[in-house]
Amino acid sequence: MVDYPQDDKNPSDRQFAYTLARGMDVLRCFSPERGSLSNKELSGLTGMPKATVSRFTYTLMQLGYLRSDKDTGRYLLAPAILTLAYPLLANLGVRQMARPAMHDFANAVQGSVSLGFRERMQMVYVETARARSVYSANMAEVGMAHSMISSAIGRAYLCACTSVERDALLNEAKVKTPELWEKFGEAVERSLAEYRVKRFCYSYGDLRPDIYAVAVPLIREPNMEIAVMNCVLQSYQVAKGELESNYGPRLLSLVGSLTGGVAMR
Repeated sequence: MVDYPQDDKNPSDRQFAYTLARGMDVLRCFSPERGSLSNKELSGLTGMPKATVSRFTYTLMQLGYLRSDKDTGRYLLAPAILTLAYPLLANLGVRQMARPAMHDFANAVQGSVSLGFRERMQMVYVETARARSVYSANMAEVGMAHSMISSAIGRAYLCACTSVERDALLNEAKVKTPELWEKFGEAVERSLAEYRVKRFCYSYGDLRPDIYAVAVPLIREPNMEIAVMNCVLQSYQVAKGELESNYGPRLLSLVGSLTGGVAMR
């Protein structure tokens, strides 16, 4: 079942529209790994009765946010979903500002460079530049999300938070995803300590053994969260220690050039 934000679990919150939230929960169930889903599967994922899910999927189809496979009857996301994201992307000035430099950097290192924001306990890419290389083809896409505590981009976000914000997020991670905290908690604490000196975070294959990454917080967009830039590389491209000695400082310099000479502290 998809969790609501903590403050919205209070049944006395009369402003919270639970029907709308449940409809959004249905949409959240889809992912690259779950491209098509049946009402039964959606019921299992959301914890809602199948009859309730059926009403939601019918309504979402009528609105253009879902479509049905004519052969299997399974549901898939429909193009109207993109119309929800485009106004957000179009109004993120940092994307336009950073895009040329991101492309140059990605080609220089033969990897991918992405810009991300927090979505609950994940970091979501809102802009991506990839090198002209077949090896980088599946490393990053707009809309791709990574767990905050298991990724370099997520840990860089935590480093840029205020202490109050960071403590709240770490507590949420420990409560909601104890298995991830058990696996990555020490790496998070190490990143927080090293960031004070290095000003960037890095990961040697934490998410996938063949993928390495460095990340630097960029800015706080007006009325939004902290933006973070990362660089993702294939493991065979990087010698041990090179994230700290080469790619991290270079990404930090790039971010500094975009923000008047200093990365976010």
